Amino acid sequence: MRYSYIVLLIFLLLNCKNDNPERGFNQIKDQEEIQLSIDSVPMPKGAMELNEKSVSIEMKQKDLIQKKDQRLAYEPLLIEKTYIEVRKDYTINFKYPLLNESLKPTHANFNQFITNHYVNINKAIADIDASKLLCDSIASLKFREDRFIDYKIYIVNDQLVSVLFYKENFQSGAMHPSYSFDCFNFDLNKGLFMSFEDFFNQGSEEEVLHILNQKIISNIQNANLYYDCWEVSSSDFFASKNNFVVNDDVVEFYFDDCVMCPSYTGSYSIALPLEELLPVLKKSNAVPLNLNAKGGK
Repeated sequence: MRYSYIVLLIFLLLNCKNDNPERGFNQIKDQEEIQLSIDSVPMPKGAMELNEKSVSIEMKQKDLIQKKDQRLAYEPLLIEKTYIEVRKDYTINFKYPLLNESLKPTHANFNQFITNHYVNINKAIADIDASKLLCDSIASLKFREDRFIDYKIYIVNDQLVSVLFYKENFQSGAMHPSYSFDCFNFDLNKGLFMSFEDFFNQGSEEEVLHILNQKIISNIQNANLYYDCWEVSSSDFFASKNNFVVNDDVVEFYFDDCVMCPSYTGSYSIALPLEELLPVLKKSNAVPLNLNAKGGK
């Protein structure tokens, strides 16, 4: 029995001697090399382009949201309103300005239009319900839509209120929200909204479009930001010709995605200096622009 224990002890010692002490380390090292090789696999070209475009879209939208306006400088004139409604299948978050009617009764013309026709909550809810009905019974269970309206506002010569509304619409399943724009110009003295024809010479649309497209071409040639952009078509311009705001010495036209640029590059707007628009702008005291400083008479 004594010899049996001795033999067993010798057998165990031999086994320990034959074990490779680096075996565990090598296994860990091999696993790390495999993981490293997996992490080092280059992203497919298509995936890289998609990721780059996604980042560009976010930057483009961020630039719009952070664009400065003049709302803080005109607080006595402006009254900011907010409407928020959160439901299971949609969110509505509208922010919009009204004019202080105690300063001038005709400001009510602006307020009534914005409240009753533009920021129409009932219509927004009806549109969302209609979108939901377009989905099949399975997809509609996952349907969700978020609608946001915010604004930028500019005041020229204490006479003209220029408002840009940007509407963000995000549906479930989409990678990014889409943006659309509406601009309104309101004459504070007359209490009336102004259109393209109030600022520009009659029949000057094609000439304004030419000036605008020349600016786009220049941006494409001189700035990488405008790669893949293109000239605005005549039909698109006529449909959007009232979508502009006046800010100091520029007129800035806004276009929805894929009218001037794809969603992943360029800008939502093109700014035209007043001095470049002098040939097509009306020369009248009724037009509240800083034309005298730009050589107008």
